[in-house]
Amino acid sequence: QVQLVESGGGLVQAGDSLRLSCAASGRTFSTSSMGWFRQVPGKEREFVATISWTGSNSYYAESVKGRFTISRDNAKNTVYLQMNGLQSGDTAVYYCAGRKGPYSSEWPAYDYWGQGTQVTVSS
Repeated sequence: QVQLVESGGGLVQAGDSLRLSCAASGRTFSTSSMGWFRQVPGKEREFVATISWTGSNSYYAESVKGRFTISRDNAKNTVYLQMNGLQSGDTAVYYCAGRKGPYSSEWPAYDYWGQGTQVTVSS
């Protein structure tokens, strides 16, 4: 079983940057595909980015492509989401998730989830 703990959220102004971190416990992290999702109250959970277990492949939602970068450090059991050029529309709770198997943009495909970290972007 893998447990995930996100950190790095906060209140920033439009145009600022934040880096989210997701620390994993458990020996299967290095062979798990990882993803970041976000959710606003009253809306469905939205895909943000995903990365393969090797880190060699990644995929992004169109809304964040060119602004966000997902990466991972398997030696540190951590996955990151670097967010640049933040916009008010990026305000949400951000969740880290992991799964065995290929990376995916579909949240039901993920096996384990963190508790989420709030990102608020003021305009």
